[in-house]
Amino acid sequence: MAFTTVSELLRIGKDGDMALGHPETPHLTFAGLRKLAAKTIADLNAMGIGRDDRVAIVLPNGPEMAAAFLCVAGAATTAPLNPAYRQEEFEFYIADLKAKAVLVQKGDETPARAAAAKLGVPLIELTPTRDAGAGSYTLSSLLKGTAAQPGPAQADDIALILHTSGTTSRPKIVPLAQANICASARHIGKTLALTPGDKCLNIMPLFHIHGLIAAVLSSLGAGGGTVCTPGFNALKFFGWLDEVKPSWYTAVPTMHQAILARADRNKESLARASLRFIRSSSASLPPQVMLELEAAFGCPVIESYGMTEAAHQMASNPLPPAARKPGSVGIAAGPEVAIMDEEGNLLPKGALGEIVIRGPSVTKGYEANPDANLKAFAGGWFRTGDQGTLDDEGYVRITGRLKELINRGGEKVSPLEVDEVIMDHPAVAQVVTFAMPHDKLGEDVAAAIVLREGQATTEREIRDFAAKRLADFKVPRRVVILAEIPKGATGKLQRIGLADKLGL
Repeated sequence: MAFTTVSELLRIGKDGDMALGHPETPHLTFAGLRKLAAKTIADLNAMGIGRDDRVAIVLPNGPEMAAAFLCVAGAATTAPLNPAYRQEEFEFYIADLKAKAVLVQKGDETPARAAAAKLGVPLIELTPTRDAGAGSYTLSSLLKGTAAQPGPAQADDIALILHTSGTTSRPKIVPLAQANICASARHIGKTLALTPGDKCLNIMPLFHIHGLIAAVLSSLGAGGGTVCTPGFNALKFFGWLDEVKPSWYTAVPTMHQAILARADRNKESLARASLRFIRSSSASLPPQVMLELEAAFGCPVIESYGMTEAAHQMASNPLPPAARKPGSVGIAAGPEVAIMDEEGNLLPKGALGEIVIRGPSVTKGYEANPDANLKAFAGGWFRTGDQGTLDDEGYVRITGRLKELINRGGEKVSPLEVDEVIMDHPAVAQVVTFAMPHDKLGEDVAAAIVLREGQATTEREIRDFAAKRLADFKVPRRVVILAEIPKGATGKLQRIGLADKLGL
């Protein structure tokens, strides 16, 4: 069924079917979720909050966060923020968003409270009522007023605002309309052939586009359910797998690798699991990890390619019997995908250039940032900032983020290519290749690795191993062996700035 707003999406599931779940509480049905959404619209309107008013959401991961996102998006604009931020970060984001209110959980002593008070932004408190079903809540606030635009949000209204991760500069604001996020949910549902019989185990953070759209919205848009955990925990994952009996889960590669590291100790859980597929997105999945996951779980691993500006999914490997190509992020799966040169010309199949997209899930532009929009859009296409190729069958292969490519004395090195080679070393569990400063070459190649349990190797061995398969200028000059590689808030490995963090 076509739906262009979150309110329309919530009408799809059958009344008595599970919409939201939690490993330890009774689930919330679609009928219960619809009732909660109607009550939330009425409550927010009575607080003077309506369509296109912005509500910053600072809630712990779990079904209430999922329900609040869905229900607030039905009435206003949601702006989910990472609950781990410090007060100064909350102050920046709440001010930058021009939030009309900040939604927090009653009793949760988050620094967002002090940030909101300092900025004079009112609080709305959410009290969980899990006995009424996972995700159920009541709202309370001192706010009173009349909404300028009451009632359910419309297709062109902004449903979700997220900041891009500002690794090198001020983060940009990405506004996504109801129609954008619903298009992405439909695309994911179609790619994965989701049905009302499917149940997703969500281990992704819900302040991130991956968890919000791929796990929650796409499931509900197909009439299926999502069980929301308190966040990723490799020690609890197999227990959840047994209890929830999901048909699929979606995660970033570092999470898949942490799950694989515990697979040998949880063979009985693996034998009982009945996953239809596993999805991976938000960073490149090493082909070696894809094959290990498929062997461990006995189901296909579907690697997808997403970014915030496209409301998540842009391309995806298809389900069997269609071909899944390890090392590729699949075929266009929603927006159109093409390859463009620096001058804005589209390139033929096989040519290397910047991956560009256009389609119904793509943002119309960054907010209040004409310079960024001038650089990001060319002839109606959005420039992703990723370098890659399209093969004859339309499969997209990413060679790296353009800003992450290592420029070693004029020679361009793709960190992903080096990663893929080093991952073949039997002692290596994880690798991230990155640029380190060099006084003569500008940049040189470095790699940080985590070893498999019980394995040992040396920097020299890894360099010799890489030298057999890589041109000399691509071989890392430094290899750092770590217990853990620093990750971002969503579990992604951070290449930019890693040399500084490691003191290289």
